[in-house]
Amino acid sequence: MSHDTPQPPAPSPAVRLTAWLRRRLGWAVTAAYLTAVALPGPGLWLRHSPTVPLPTGHLPLSIPSALLFLVLFSAGLQVPLRDLGRLLRRPLAILAGLALHLITPLLVIPAVAIALHTSPDTDGGSGLITAIIMIVAMPVAAGATVWTGKGNADQPVMVGLVLASTLLSPFTIPLTMTALSPLLGGDYAGTLDRAAHTFGPGFALTSVLLPCGAGILCRLLLPSRPLRPLLHATSLAALWGSLLLTYINASGALGSFFHRPRPLLLIAALTVASAVCALSFTLGRVTARLLRLEPSTGSSLTLACGMNNSSASAVLLTTTLPDKPHLLLPVLAYGLLQKLAAGQVVRERAHG
Repeated sequence: MSHDTPQPPAPSPAVRLTAWLRRRLGWAVTAAYLTAVALPGPGLWLRHSPTVPLPTGHLPLSIPSALLFLVLFSAGLQVPLRDLGRLLRRPLAILAGLALHLITPLLVIPAVAIALHTSPDTDGGSGLITAIIMIVAMPVAAGATVWTGKGNADQPVMVGLVLASTLLSPFTIPLTMTALSPLLGGDYAGTLDRAAHTFGPGFALTSVLLPCGAGILCRLLLPSRPLRPLLHATSLAALWGSLLLTYINASGALGSFFHRPRPLLLIAALTVASAVCALSFTLGRVTARLLRLEPSTGSSLTLACGMNNSSASAVLLTTTLPDKPHLLLPVLAYGLLQKLAAGQVVRERAHG
């Protein structure tokens, strides 16, 4: 009689490739940027395509918006709801983290805007600041829960901050944009103010809260047997969708940049994104120490302060200012820099 244990089926090539990409996500994002430089045409077509083609007709939904929905639905589906039961033990950390996430833009952006007003740029850096405002107005990136898992940080606190900031986003996104619009000059102030009132609530509701909420609801209601394959499938699809969305956004920004090279613009975009990212993470770290939070909880608060949903801000910026693709440069830079900064927080916590 054989006592051999049956071997599980070998993973498919697609699964192996996706796992390989997940371990090297930074390199995969860089490859998406380089592809956008070398071959921007398909990305530009996808970016400007107004509908999603279907066999029976056309769905009036842009492809970037559809990809964003997929990414955020998957993020909501991945949220470990079992951790929410432990949130009642840490109300101070949740309230402090949420308040800090909302206040940070009001502290950081004015300082950067004042510094940029002295620059030789014709608009005083208002274009770059507009892009950065749209980033920091977004809720905490759902992907931050992945980083807390890697770095032994406080997962329940991070889950609570992601959910709370997402639930409040229909109110906080337009409020943050309206509060910071007076810092801008020229037409940008009016554009951002109109976007806050016209696009802000609807965008936050349909493009951020709805997909995240749908994913969380599916996780809450589905039995474990159908949930496992759904988690697996959406995780694979969301990773590829995120890379495709990165390529589309990079095609719009880098394609126009290399068509008309503006080295000073690139330097300014990197400088502004680096400054805002560094200040946000530093503010989170200092606040955690002042509140004397446990190291694991302090790491979660730091990540929540510095990590924003850059994919959503890129879609909003494209919708609001479709004629200024170069403003995606600081969004792309911030999206990459916040992952590098999160990696540093994770490594410090893992070795702490």
